[in-house]
Amino acid sequence: MEEKFNVVDSFGVDVFNEETMKQRLPKNVFKALKKTMTEGKELDSSIADVVASAMKDWAIEKGATHYTHWFQPMTGITAEKHDSFISPMGDGTVIMEFSGKELIKGEPDASSFPSGGIRATFEARGYTAWDPTSYAFVKGGSLYVPTAFYSYSGEALDKKTPLLRSMDVVSDAALRILKLFGNETTKRVVATVGAEQEYFLVNKETYDLRKDLIFTGRTLFGAPAPKGQELEDHYFGTIKERVANYMKDLDEHLWRLGITSKTKHNEVAPSQHENAPIFAPANLATDQNQLTMELMKKIALDHGLVCLLHEKPFAGVNGSGKHDNWSLSTDDGQNLLDPGRSPMQNAQFLTFLTAIIKAVDEYSDLLRLSVASPGNDHRLGANEAPPAIISIFLGEELQAVVDALVEGKEYTSEGRQMFHVGVTSLPEFPKDSTDRNRTSPFAFTGNKFEFRMVGSNLNIAGPNTILNTIVANSLTEFAEELEGASDFNAALHDLLVRTIKEHKRVIFNGNGYSDEWTREAESRGLPNYKSTVDVLPTLTTEKNIALFRKFGVYSEIELHARQEILLENYSKTINIEALTAADMAKTEILPAVMKFAKDVCDIAASKKALGIDPTVETALAGKVNSLTVALSDKANALSDAIVKAQGIDDILAQARCYHDEVFANMQSLRAVADELETIVGEEYWPYPTYDELLFNV
Repeated sequence: MEEKFNVVDSFGVDVFNEETMKQRLPKNVFKALKKTMTEGKELDSSIADVVASAMKDWAIEKGATHYTHWFQPMTGITAEKHDSFISPMGDGTVIMEFSGKELIKGEPDASSFPSGGIRATFEARGYTAWDPTSYAFVKGGSLYVPTAFYSYSGEALDKKTPLLRSMDVVSDAALRILKLFGNETTKRVVATVGAEQEYFLVNKETYDLRKDLIFTGRTLFGAPAPKGQELEDHYFGTIKERVANYMKDLDEHLWRLGITSKTKHNEVAPSQHENAPIFAPANLATDQNQLTMELMKKIALDHGLVCLLHEKPFAGVNGSGKHDNWSLSTDDGQNLLDPGRSPMQNAQFLTFLTAIIKAVDEYSDLLRLSVASPGNDHRLGANEAPPAIISIFLGEELQAVVDALVEGKEYTSEGRQMFHVGVTSLPEFPKDSTDRNRTSPFAFTGNKFEFRMVGSNLNIAGPNTILNTIVANSLTEFAEELEGASDFNAALHDLLVRTIKEHKRVIFNGNGYSDEWTREAESRGLPNYKSTVDVLPTLTTEKNIALFRKFGVYSEIELHARQEILLENYSKTINIEALTAADMAKTEILPAVMKFAKDVCDIAASKKALGIDPTVETALAGKVNSLTVALSDKANALSDAIVKAQGIDDILAQARCYHDEVFANMQSLRAVADELETIVGEEYWPYPTYDELLFNV
């Protein structure tokens, strides 16, 4: 009989977490390490050997023979190089060793990771540095040490380092504001994140028959199935047994790694599902989400399934997002986006809220850029995801509070006592005072903001680095103004009113899908970056370079490098998709269609020889022939566009060509192929259709 999984006993057993540290480290060492983790203080290198030895012993007890510095390069996924603990003794025997030096710093080959020109290929040296604020863990016989990754000359080559920097700056800025409200006890403010992960599951056998899924993660061709999501019968529906078994297996693996997998359910589209954790500090949430995506894919294979994390694997049904729930919390447990119950707490909340409104309006280009990818371009603006226009949803009640503050009017709400709007007598309002707005890119949902634009395949470090930095900027500017005020209450009131008036254009509580909103947003002066190629140039504008330089989150060199990497990634992604589409059209679809056409013509000839009218066959053959010619022409046009794009040296011009010409030709080719799919007999079609992909799990 299979042993029952005990969640309480098994949770975090494969993690070198606080409980394990407390048991295995000397009290003074644990205290020093804890100080680094909770207050962001610099690690005392003298304790590294003690920590390393304890980690090694614990990991070996868990069956580990190797260790790896686990990092997040600019590829968007994780990287790892495994070294064994063995150390030869000279007599043919070995001992197991792991030093503080090995724990703190590693030296992988940096030449094969994207650097955006920071490092030449022959300048291969890079370093990984232990991130003691994230827990080490054991997986697959190795001790995984979460690390940052940077070049020999000190530039960040990863997504983790800027995130850690941004967490420090938003903490420092928030502490300045808290002190103005009389809080002298909070030592650190932490950006906390809960990332809801959407995904699709398909049969492995079916997946293996489609080149597009194998090479690109999405279907480049496919006519709609007779049934899609129009009956709204999949969302929150009964979970199929096979999928439920997969989810159970996934939960157990996640729980052993200390990942607080909380919620699982069917999503809107057929074969689409969601997993959601409980909030964690942003860097830990990032590590855990990367692990979650890795395990989703690995465990799916154990169940004869493939997990698709592409933002739009199927046309005509919902794409997959990763709603990034972001908030700010103090080290003593106060959520700074919780309105609170006292007037002063309300005033503090409105200060942070107003700072966020200002940040989102001033740096909407960076927020849009933080979620930009070729995959997410398919999703944003469709009727399952927010539009590409950045706006903030506050909800009716919070909007009324903000309006009353600006207008200097009394605010009342049925059933509760309210006060005249001032600075120290702001009204109390409940956490869940708003409905949800699924069309809003950035929505207040009670005690947090839900950034709904993030794509399912994205590393959440990028969006949260941007959020932390732009909010830190607003809070810093607020602090600089308020710290010198002779009358704090009056100065705060004036600051809040002025800021909301200046930035209220970004607040929108209506339907983000409507054409009217697109026109209204334009009249408000809100930017609408429809594609990745449109928004990427904004990363290195003078305004944005100045922001990141001010806080030391990115240097100018690092920004230009990231821009180059993102542009190259866009071009490479579309190039792979285009080559795959052209290959499928020429070597799979065309031969299948021609065989079908031949058989139709043979039937027509046989009928004619028998004196039977072949009108149906003749008409069908004519239509198929016309579409076949079009398919061949469009496949050739796509190949020509690929060659043109490949020949462009300037990276921005090349990316624009891939967007404007190559991708456009792919869409034209698909339209013809998908029409042929609805005509050609099923037994002729060369790969599984949407019917088989979406409804056979």
